[in-house]
Amino acid sequence: MAKLGPGQGLGCEAAEGSLVPSRKREYKPCGKHTEGKRPLYAIGFNFMDARYYDVFATVGGNRVTTYRCLENGSFAVLQAYVDEDKDESFYTLSWARDHVDGSPLLVAAGSNGIIRVINCATEKLAKSFVGHGDSINEIRTQALKPSLIISASKDESVRLWNVHTGICILVFAGAGGHRNEVLSVDFHPSDIERFASCGMDNTVKIWSMKEFWLYVDKSYSWTDLPSKFPTKYVQFPVLVAAVHSNYVDCTRWLGDFILSKSVDNEIVLWEPKTKEQSPGEGSIDILQKYPVPECDIWFIKFSCDFHFNQLAIGNREGKIYVWEVQSSPPVLIARLYNQQCRSPIRQTAVSFDGSTILGAGEDGTIWRWDEVDHGSSKN
Repeated sequence: MAKLGPGQGLGCEAAEGSLVPSRKREYKPCGKHTEGKRPLYAIGFNFMDARYYDVFATVGGNRVTTYRCLENGSFAVLQAYVDEDKDESFYTLSWARDHVDGSPLLVAAGSNGIIRVINCATEKLAKSFVGHGDSINEIRTQALKPSLIISASKDESVRLWNVHTGICILVFAGAGGHRNEVLSVDFHPSDIERFASCGMDNTVKIWSMKEFWLYVDKSYSWTDLPSKFPTKYVQFPVLVAAVHSNYVDCTRWLGDFILSKSVDNEIVLWEPKTKEQSPGEGSIDILQKYPVPECDIWFIKFSCDFHFNQLAIGNREGKIYVWEVQSSPPVLIARLYNQQCRSPIRQTAVSFDGSTILGAGEDGTIWRWDEVDHGSSKN
């Protein structure tokens, strides 16, 4: 399958953002909380349930912790889950929801390759999914159907799971699959049958589940053992894009466009143009670039607020760059730093309305910035 490079021709010059902050929104450093010595690899607000928009979770070492953001700029610890294996190192988390009673679920995974589903209502480990042959680098939840999750693994595969029934529905791997670790995945925001994946083979792949959707439906009514479910293998994506020349460690949809980053001190926004009739064929058009200085180590991930108005990304020096995602050329809203924060920010979390930005540090610390005068009218 041919890898697609950027399209050539008129109008293909990518718009690049300036690193001079617009100061459209100003933020001040607030609380910090040190969990321990082990790096925090993931942090995320719960956008799956309006009751919990101020709740976030972190993973570090063999521990998963949930917090509430307090009005005074600090945090309240709500729950902590410590894995039975002290050598487990969690790399990723994703919020989900039980499709029967609506309980908030927290899904985490890491070096062991086992997916843990924690029910935050009962404060118990609800399920464990075994299937991947190696560590899991990222999990994402299908926002349109929050009982579906997808996992990206070092074993070069992506798996689709039903968290309610514990069934592995589809495995995306094989002839057209990734040729190295899969580092990031993301569901399309409105096309429930589409997702993107990226990894250490330097590619971003777009997959369609359209012809396999009956297996998704079947996973909800399956009454036999999950291991007896006829899990289907999907070998070919609809598009393979070579946007970057090194590891691609984070990808997110922005409408029908894709944001992705490598280790080149920038995030790229591009448009995939797939041909439904002939999978594998198509083109890509690079639209714009968001520079991020000192962002040249892998496994640094960006995040956005609920409406994708702003994007926050950390770097290896402990700074966070906040970009206005949808303006062209991109506008840098703010550059956030705290004199005490010197280690890499592995992942950020932006609150529902963008008024709070959190950073998960390699030194085991959560850093918080709040918008100045948020809620008051601005002239």
